Amino acid sequence: MNTADRDLTGLHGRWGLSPSTLAPGCFASVMATGIVSIGAELAGLHLLSVTLFWLAVTLYVFFTVLTVVRILRYPDAVRADLHDPSRAFGFFTAVAGTNVLATGFVGLGMIPPALTLFVLGGLLWLVLGYGIPFTAILGSSTRPVSAGVNGTWLVWAVAAQSVAVVAASLGIELPHTPDADRGLVSFLALTAVVMWAVGLALYVVCLIAIGMRILQHRFGPEDLDAPYWVTMGALAITIVAGSRILDLGETPLLETTRVLVGASSALLWAIATWLVPALVAAGIWRHAVHRVPMTYAAGLWSMVFPVGMYAVASIDLGRSDHVPAIEWIGLHWYWIALTVWAFVFVSMVLSFVRTLRRP
Repeated sequence: MNTADRDLTGLHGRWGLSPSTLAPGCFASVMATGIVSIGAELAGLHLLSVTLFWLAVTLYVFFTVLTVVRILRYPDAVRADLHDPSRAFGFFTAVAGTNVLATGFVGLGMIPPALTLFVLGGLLWLVLGYGIPFTAILGSSTRPVSAGVNGTWLVWAVAAQSVAVVAASLGIELPHTPDADRGLVSFLALTAVVMWAVGLALYVVCLIAIGMRILQHRFGPEDLDAPYWVTMGALAITIVAGSRILDLGETPLLETTRVLVGASSALLWAIATWLVPALVAAGIWRHAVHRVPMTYAAGLWSMVFPVGMYAVASIDLGRSDHVPAIEWIGLHWYWIALTVWAFVFVSMVLSFVRTLRRP
């Protein structure tokens, strides 16, 4: 193997830029960049929001092309990932990434592309939401399956809630457009409530699976990686979905669920807030106490998304429930989220440069 081939192999192995080595969770960077963009808009930073949004769109197109090529050229590798319980749930980042962009388009007032991505995200959810549990659990050769459970399982719940967020966001905006279809608005409201409930149920299922993994198998500092931040991020996106459901117009369905959704959102925000110090402490235990190296890895984007989502959730909940203190927390937390995003993004670029220069 010549030097050029070795460099290319190293690049592929470290970055997953080759379709043959592309990670199922590659759309996590889209999710993270998209949610930080939405947070910027809520914080009144329109130019930053637009810049980050189109960066997220670029990442989305890039990883979509690589994913399609991988499915066509390396079907065996895709099939292996689908049957691997430690990797398969990463495919749900495609659902969440699609819906984060759809929500961004709603914020920009671009309803047609938002509706298009909503349909795509919904179809992806239907295919993966039913397919992956069968392939990764029932069709896996890993025994026991609980040995392969990790933080990426929680993206299953995040994907469901991302559908609810887009449905609610469109349901809020469509009545203000000319010739709004009332039937479509009612369908969106129903979809938002159903997916909110499904996402909450899936969160509980995933927590039980993770608890079994921790109790039944060795769980060391090397196992406590960045995706476990999704334990907080999944709650945060559930709060966003609930807050936007509360902002929907009056319908019989919402009248019967409004109290439940509103009370649940407030309680979930309290739990998510309680989890933040615990996750920070876990990071200190992993990196400072047990000296696990803190280097760039694509999985770090799974930490950026929850941090950004907590800011958006706090702002949305504070404004929806008219609690200025919660909104204040969200607006100030956003600067932490932006800093974390910038740190990971710069680390990614520097790691990429070092990889290219490595002999």
